[in-house]
Amino acid sequence: MSLTPYRETLALPKIVSLLVVATLARVPIAAATVVLTLHVVDGLHLSYGAAGLVGAASTIGGSVGAPIMGRLIDRWGLRPVLVLTTVAEVVYWLVAQALPYWVLLPVAALGGFLALPAFSVARQAIAALTPESHRLPAFALDSMTTELSFMAGPALGVLIVTNASSRAAMLSLAVGILLAGIGLWLLNPPVRAAHEAPVSGERVPRRSWLKPRFVAILAVTMAATLVLSGTDVAVVAILRDSGQTQWAGLVLSLWALFSLMGGFAYGLVRRGVPALLLFTPMALLTIPVGFGGDHWALLALLLIPAGALCAPTITASSDAISRMIPAGARGEAMGLHNSALTVGVACGAPLAGLAIDRWGPEWGFVAVGAVGVLVALLVLPTELRHRRRSATSSDVASPPAPDAVAPTAALSAQAAPLPAQAAPLPAQAAVPADPTAPPSAFASAAEGSTAPAAAASRSDDDAPVSTGEPAASQARSER
Repeated sequence: MSLTPYRETLALPKIVSLLVVATLARVPIAAATVVLTLHVVDGLHLSYGAAGLVGAASTIGGSVGAPIMGRLIDRWGLRPVLVLTTVAEVVYWLVAQALPYWVLLPVAALGGFLALPAFSVARQAIAALTPESHRLPAFALDSMTTELSFMAGPALGVLIVTNASSRAAMLSLAVGILLAGIGLWLLNPPVRAAHEAPVSGERVPRRSWLKPRFVAILAVTMAATLVLSGTDVAVVAILRDSGQTQWAGLVLSLWALFSLMGGFAYGLVRRGVPALLLFTPMALLTIPVGFGGDHWALLALLLIPAGALCAPTITASSDAISRMIPAGARGEAMGLHNSALTVGVACGAPLAGLAIDRWGPEWGFVAVGAVGVLVALLVLPTELRHRRRSATSSDVASPPAPDAVAPTAALSAQAAPLPAQAAPLPAQAAVPADPTAPPSAFASAAEGSTAPAAAASRSDDDAPVSTGEPAASQARSER
């Protein structure tokens, strides 16, 4: 298996520094949920239900805030939004550790709304920094580093809470968010490629990109994280029921490792696979996991197929969105993608918990897997319609067969012989290459993006509607 796609992607300017800074910036964000939960339970001495309400308030705030922060990035640029969200979230964690519960509840919603958009900013920057030919391995690297952040963040949060206190952990989160915001501000990754420079007063109407296929991809993304978070709960429940709770951490770590391996393999494929085609078997293969046995080693083995499709599904959804959204709306679209991820996580755990309480631990896998399959069936018509349009566009754009063209050309040549000297071409016929275009744009074109058939094969759902701006501002090196 050749590692050339990864080597070429990592050789692109700023990609390595972006991945490193984004990975470190996500660690305190990944730790936030578990720290907040332990603070309510241990610090405020309340129930897990009360902790769940605070977590839900933070999640709702984040789901609403992510696309709004993304739209502000589209309009103002990255650095002003980084300053706003970094200051707001640092103040939130400094204040939250001293608040009583009923004040903490609304403040948590506000803190989620103004959270540092590290996840969506990283994906937006990847779309700007990479040509389409390298987009897939770049998003695969992003998914794998996200897994690493979520493996490290909660563990560090629990470590600080158990060895110091929940308040100390919340103050540590304030420091971590401050460093993350400063790191992203100093790096200042581009959110648009050089040939996507914004036009003064530019505003991309939502109707030009908020189309059924985009909504379908968001639905698949949400269902994917619903299955993931529900599986987390079901694994702990089934091992607890069999008296093997001590192995839960290892099984979940192995599951994350399977996802990492799947994401790594997916990043090496030359042509991406639709997110729906990856997610559907992932949901189906989750359903029978709980009925295969309750020994921790067997459970880990049964999680391999579904686990290996986790990171590829998220990667495919990010890649698909990057290719269908105009540059001027990329921040808002990635914010909506982040909201879909967050909503799925928030819904999966209570859904699995409800099924476990009612029917038993193995039914937690069934519940989230079945909901995933239902979502896949609901979005299938949209995906099939997109495929039909793509196939039709490709057929229309294909040139006639050489055998059919030759006789006609010969007859034309005999009927109307060419003059001795052909008329010179108009000046407009020779279009010089744009000297300001970045090398990545030319590299992408050289690898096949200049073929008329390839350009025409994009469906109506994928192509942004013209907003009346110069063509350069609408050129896309998107996710």
